[in-house]
Amino acid sequence: MILIDDTLISTELFDRKFCCDLKACKGACCVEGESGAPLTKEELAEVEQAFPIIRDRLKADSLAVIEREGLHVVDADGDHVTPIVEGKECVYATFDADGTAKCAFEQAHLAGELAWRKPISCHLYPVRLTQLKDLVAVNYHRWPICESAITCGAGLDLSVLRFCKDALIRRFGEAWYEEACKAEMEWKQAMAERGNRTSEGQAEGE
Repeated sequence: MILIDDTLISTELFDRKFCCDLKACKGACCVEGESGAPLTKEELAEVEQAFPIIRDRLKADSLAVIEREGLHVVDADGDHVTPIVEGKECVYATFDADGTAKCAFEQAHLAGELAWRKPISCHLYPVRLTQLKDLVAVNYHRWPICESAITCGAGLDLSVLRFCKDALIRRFGEAWYEEACKAEMEWKQAMAERGNRTSEGQAEGE
């Protein structure tokens, strides 16, 4: 783990490769899972303000759930999350003709209709944050539905840290991200040197 300010960063963010491959997964993260996307307390107001803008993008089934349950709900762990439709997709998911799920918030944002992009928990994925006593743990989360993203990231040699650049800057700021990138470079250099010493030791033992 690497300490930067009040965060503890898992070195898996440096080591693991990742890049979303929407053509392969078809936005499964908007559909799979036991509950909706986690929302911060500040994001509850963002959802409420955004709803009139994205309403026409949503499916009838989603609107029915929202009418019944509200724009956000509290899950079994006591956390605020987005509602889901019949135990599956987030109510704010929309679907292309080929079945690819996309976020209505993000679509409106990209169209210039909405300043807020989407829940930070979604934007950060596969990074997940855990609040500790005085620190925030910044971890990599592996999910079987994202195997194609791991393959894609490996092909591009793109680390989780680099893939999540925009989201991490949004959450922690430019200065924090620059420090994280510096830590990544130093960690990779240390790993390379350790590998070289191991190789040399093995050669001497032969």
